[in-house]
Amino acid sequence: MSDEKLSDNERLKGDSALLRGTITSDLDDNITGGFSGDNFQLIRFHGMYQQDDRDIRQDRIAQKLEPLHTVMLRIRLPGGIITPQQWLGIDEFARDNTLYGSIRITNRQTVQFHGVLKHNIKPVHQLLHRLGLDSRATAGDVNRNVLCTANPVESNLHIEAYEWAKKISEHLLPRTNAYAEVWLDKEKVSLNEEKEPILGTTYLPRKFKTAVVIPPQNDVDLHANDLNFIAIGENGKLTGFNVLVGGGLAMTQGDVSTWPRLASEFGFIPLAETLQIAEAVVAVQRDWGNRSNRRNAKTKYTLERVGVEVFKTEVEKRAGVSFLPVKPYQLTGRGDRIGWVEGVDGQWHLTLFIPSGRLIDKPGYPFKSGVAEIAKIHQGDFRLTANQNLIVAGVSEENKQQIDAIARQHGLIDDTVTSLEKNSMACVSFPTCPLAMAEAERVLPDFVKSLEQSLDRHGLSDESIVFRITGCPNGCGRAMLAEMGLVGRAPDRYSLYIGGNRQGTRIPRLYRDNFSSAELIEMMDELIARWSEGREGNEGFGDFVIRSQIVAPVMDSARDFHAVS
Repeated sequence: MSDEKLSDNERLKGDSALLRGTITSDLDDNITGGFSGDNFQLIRFHGMYQQDDRDIRQDRIAQKLEPLHTVMLRIRLPGGIITPQQWLGIDEFARDNTLYGSIRITNRQTVQFHGVLKHNIKPVHQLLHRLGLDSRATAGDVNRNVLCTANPVESNLHIEAYEWAKKISEHLLPRTNAYAEVWLDKEKVSLNEEKEPILGTTYLPRKFKTAVVIPPQNDVDLHANDLNFIAIGENGKLTGFNVLVGGGLAMTQGDVSTWPRLASEFGFIPLAETLQIAEAVVAVQRDWGNRSNRRNAKTKYTLERVGVEVFKTEVEKRAGVSFLPVKPYQLTGRGDRIGWVEGVDGQWHLTLFIPSGRLIDKPGYPFKSGVAEIAKIHQGDFRLTANQNLIVAGVSEENKQQIDAIARQHGLIDDTVTSLEKNSMACVSFPTCPLAMAEAERVLPDFVKSLEQSLDRHGLSDESIVFRITGCPNGCGRAMLAEMGLVGRAPDRYSLYIGGNRQGTRIPRLYRDNFSSAELIEMMDELIARWSEGREGNEGFGDFVIRSQIVAPVMDSARDFHAVS
């Protein structure tokens, strides 16, 4: 819808032969460990990002060596469910064929391998295929891994919602045969025979995220997603969805043309119209999204430019359906129920707290081996949560004691984990993320410890704050939905945002910009002191700083997110 020059990403998608590019020949190039030209971007559509170890980058340059190129590979797991057998397969690969030996659970309910060398890329895709998995469309300008509330208690409603998450994921996948040809050595298909009826031959203007939400839990952070289906049930049966469109958290510091945005309510739809609506929302964004400026290419900016009602009307027109009024729903929190809970079906579910989702064996904390040992005997499934934790779901009474013993033996059950730890999150950042500007995952424990000391010092040791760190403003750590969030600006320099809420329905506002971690710890201590002295009842930190006018609420992101509070 713009007369401006298209971004170069549009050219490379159009020239890619429906995402094939020259990836196959690039794989045979042993001179470099990386990918050249357009292939650097195209492998993202196949679920990978090229990275290098930034801790040793300068040393390698000094030795006249190229950076240690590897890829991060992300698996497609709609709703975050994986079988024990599949888990054991990826566990073995991570152990034997990655530089770091770890598995990382992401806050989009899947797992990432970090440090996959070029000669291991094709074997890992073929392994995934044998396990019944793939990494299609987990990156790039497509609909990404579809989230679903990891609700282990209301099992019947969860099963229905999860099935819809899978259906949506499959329906919106690219139709190109490129993945099968490049990685699985399948027979080549003529381009004349291929169509991309939903995504189009140049795919979407930007990445697109979808979630299925089961109230009252908002563990998937619905306002971080372009498209959300809020499950509405009656008598334990799913009847339809409230549809919300246009959420997103990425922004660029200092660029007032970018901002985080809460999703807008479009209305209610019965189950039979789910895929029609999903396809129509994607199609409107495909045709109306900004293909000139990638900073303004997400769905949230399209809604702001054309108006919510105009976008909604076009979706109804293309889907051939009309939205009904939104059904009542309530969101009460986002945290996982750590520990054992019993489901309505009498099965037990164990939610394991995994710090930053990082499963690796360390002295005294053999987390990765512990999950593998559980997988060897578990008869149910594993559910990855959007808080980067792991649920051992569907455990019978007779197996409960044995699984509990394995988890405790490997440090996976730790009764000393605090509420603040459980409600904190960080993106990967250094050393592997090429966009990182400051540390996140590696400094999260230090920040949490300092905050816990502040809570204890001010008589709030039983309290918690939704606290998040992201190493750059792209939003992976979801700091823009935290009560207290840090966004990296440079090494040991962060911006502090406060004023989100526990439910995840309010965007925080900038409080202090570009300070060191030591300075920020002092500021956060002062804020916690004020919270302790001035809170009303059980008032959360985010609600307190808004009510006490420490910062003003962000009411309209496009208008006032960048405004001085």
